[in-house]
Amino acid sequence: MMLTHAQAIWKGFHWSFFLNVQGLIICLNRFEERLNQGQLDEANTELQTATVLMRASGASMELAGSFERDRYETEVRTSMKPPQVQSDNFSGLMSWEHAALMKIWKRLQPLFANLPEALTEQHQAFVQAYMTLARSHRAVCDKFGGSDGGSLRFERSGAVETLDKFGQSRLGLIDPCKTVSEDTRLTDQSGPAHAEHSVLES
Repeated sequence: MMLTHAQAIWKGFHWSFFLNVQGLIICLNRFEERLNQGQLDEANTELQTATVLMRASGASMELAGSFERDRYETEVRTSMKPPQVQSDNFSGLMSWEHAALMKIWKRLQPLFANLPEALTEQHQAFVQAYMTLARSHRAVCDKFGGSDGGSLRFERSGAVETLDKFGQSRLGLIDPCKTVSEDTRLTDQSGPAHAEHSVLES
């Protein structure tokens, strides 16, 4: 079936996002191995690469939302509902990438809480990259009506409010000691203004 322009943007940049997340998963697994082996230079390199991939994921989110709201309602959102998809609560939560990323983040939480000083600076950059991604996601969720209604998966609660809760929960995994300033919380509207609506809803 031929995709509309908005559908092509949405789908294409979601694929880009997932490719970046796959690379992020690989880097974080390698980071864990190098850190446990005491190879701090190598661990720093893996965390630096993970930071770049996180930022690239945020850019994919931003570009995935680069079309008008009415196109989202009439062309994109409807394409993620039955009979176009099998599930009536379609979400990026269903992807293996999401499950794998959450698994490694939970495993890394105690390591992030006790990082050697040599990794502190790069870890803060990694956390800031995640916060940029989360704010981008929030902005386009809001752009596409997330302040007024729910997502496909959580229809009874406001999508933006749900994202804020999820974002803080995920931030607690990668920054358990709150090393990044409270002045740059996820609800801060600075930074990229666009992202997609459902991929990181967890």
